[in-house]
Amino acid sequence: MVDQSQIEEIIKGLIDPYLEQDYVSCGSVQSIEVDDQSIVVKLTLPYASGYFGGGVQQMLQGQLASEFDDHKVSVEVDWLVRAQKTANNLPGLKGVKNIIAVASGKGGVGKSTTSANLALAMKQEGARVGLLDADIYGPSQGLMLGVAENTRPETKDEKYFIPVEAHGLQVMSMAFLVTDNTPMVWRGPMVSGALQQLLTQTLWDDLDYLIIDLPPGTGDIQLTLSQKVPVTASVIVTTPQDLALLDAKKGIEMFKKVNVPVLGVVENMSTHICTNCGHEEPIFGEGGGDRIAAEYGTSLLGELPLSLSIREKADSGKPSVVDDPESPIAMMYLEIARRSMARLALQNQNQDEIPVIQMSDD
Repeated sequence: MVDQSQIEEIIKGLIDPYLEQDYVSCGSVQSIEVDDQSIVVKLTLPYASGYFGGGVQQMLQGQLASEFDDHKVSVEVDWLVRAQKTANNLPGLKGVKNIIAVASGKGGVGKSTTSANLALAMKQEGARVGLLDADIYGPSQGLMLGVAENTRPETKDEKYFIPVEAHGLQVMSMAFLVTDNTPMVWRGPMVSGALQQLLTQTLWDDLDYLIIDLPPGTGDIQLTLSQKVPVTASVIVTTPQDLALLDAKKGIEMFKKVNVPVLGVVENMSTHICTNCGHEEPIFGEGGGDRIAAEYGTSLLGELPLSLSIREKADSGKPSVVDDPESPIAMMYLEIARRSMARLALQNQNQDEIPVIQMSDD
């Protein structure tokens, strides 16, 4: 006679590579039903895992069927993203479960490209994802996501923006409100106010994750976001170059001061691979992302090469994850997305679910 404890022992043998825990310990087992003829197991993973969950289902079903070949085995794997605790316990944003800020200490390290591909990779796993371009002075996500020039968001009740849809993402950017040739000659308080308006007056629709592409540095926008916006966590983008790493440390320190957890570090331009001979060389140095992650007790989420295709696809409005989803580059972004979502799920693993704040127009 098969009992539940035998099934649990087998499930304990499966370690989620992103949570780095077995599915019993992380609370993913929803139910185990056993009788004389059948075994039914239901798992719910705590991060968006539409594609990855299928592999878990096949693996567990195969093991149970092999161990209990006289039973009919059924395994169901689903996922549910929960709203996690926000920095400084700020109230949640309407229509958004979790806000992830993507930041860099300096410009030119590929932060916006990372933000776009990270959001698209999360969407590929089945999550509902939004992307806010918070670079008020130099917004680039409209171009990067192929949004037609002069696109303007629709409005509701003359005070709310309806986000523009691009590749299945809900997107908002200052680029949708001004022309390409309009310089934003604003002082800090005006920029901070514009960011808050873009964020709070956009009607985000039931998002699991809102990715915010921050401008480089640690100035007004970063402080406004971290102190007045319910940010759940952050991701730091850098290159292996010593100067970039120095600025990346400043970014991490800033988030530490305002109690925003850092999920990890993404290292861009890790190596250059010659398109003619295939020779690989770390022209900007090597191991920098790993060292800074170790120094601050966080994770290296991924390393991406200096690749012509990443730049070309972003400039064409079809980032790597959507233009060539089976490519090695797209798979790297997918791994970064899974690690980020899993680390976010572990951030407050034992807390009760925090409801998303809903507001009416009354």
